[in-house]
Amino acid sequence: MVNWTFSADTLILEALKVTPQSSLPAFVFLLLIYIFIIVSNIGLVVVILNSRSLHQPMYLLFCNMSINDVFGATIIVPHVLRDLLESNSERYIHYVACAIQAFCVHLHASVSHTVLMIMAFDRYMAICNPLRYAVIMTPKTVMSLSWAAWGSAGGLVLVLVGLSVRLSRCRLVVFNLFCDNASLFGLSCESVLVNNVYGLAYTVLLLGSSMCSVALTYLKIAVVCLGSRNKALNSKALQTCTTHMTVYLILLVSGFIIVILHRFPQLSHHRKVAAVLGHVALPALNAVIYGLQMKEVRQKIAAAFLNNKVALMKINHMISPINYICFVSAHVLVSGSQFILMSC
Repeated sequence: MVNWTFSADTLILEALKVTPQSSLPAFVFLLLIYIFIIVSNIGLVVVILNSRSLHQPMYLLFCNMSINDVFGATIIVPHVLRDLLESNSERYIHYVACAIQAFCVHLHASVSHTVLMIMAFDRYMAICNPLRYAVIMTPKTVMSLSWAAWGSAGGLVLVLVGLSVRLSRCRLVVFNLFCDNASLFGLSCESVLVNNVYGLAYTVLLLGSSMCSVALTYLKIAVVCLGSRNKALNSKALQTCTTHMTVYLILLVSGFIIVILHRFPQLSHHRKVAAVLGHVALPALNAVIYGLQMKEVRQKIAAAFLNNKVALMKINHMISPINYICFVSAHVLVSGSQFILMSC
């Protein structure tokens, strides 16, 4: 057995302050949210990919958001669930695993911004240049934009974490529930000036570009809508843009809350809770907001549910009362699970 306590590459993570009485309820609550995130986001991706009518740029770009939400929740939630079960023991993590986790945490946050940027561009082209939309937003363009969103974020984060990994370590305690870039360079006693400069440039570039691009595109969309007398166009634009802006504002506010709490060490417990909620609340809300706001998705969910009911009614007269009870029970279980998958 590996002696984690005396390994030079083993780090100690801070624990979430949860009483023994509340650790089990917290575990169950977080587990249910995690299951909802996985089922709802993967369910939406399956609905979009299996419906040819939904093979449109807006929905295909949303698949990026769902995949990233599952990715972001999986990085943190299983780790926190394990810690809740081991509430009285110290948390250990290998340095390599810590660096990989830090990379994934920042990749998830960065991709959230880059994907929302290209989704804003898609809405701009659809509303402001409808005649050229089909020519510009081809499947090849959507694929290229998706690769650009993930690739640019991955490149920026790789340099960010790489600058921290190069530093020597003089500490073993990570003052966080999970590893991030600040946790990595906080383990070193060397000068972290380069890390701070690049970290600031990375933050300004990412947040500045996303805020400016989203603000500019929606300003142009507002101008077009105000100058248009087409009520149907304005209504559809308002519906899609409101959904996108709601998700973007939630992401922005949650990010700023975590950054602000970093400046107050006495609020470290609140920062930990906010960090965990940022990796579970946003993915859950994204699935609910987009799933309920997309008319086409709602129609597919309703159609699937109604088709199951029609099939059940057609078979009613073909089976005996005993078999009918067994059949209905099995059908409710199957169709219920399908409906949960499709509706989340």
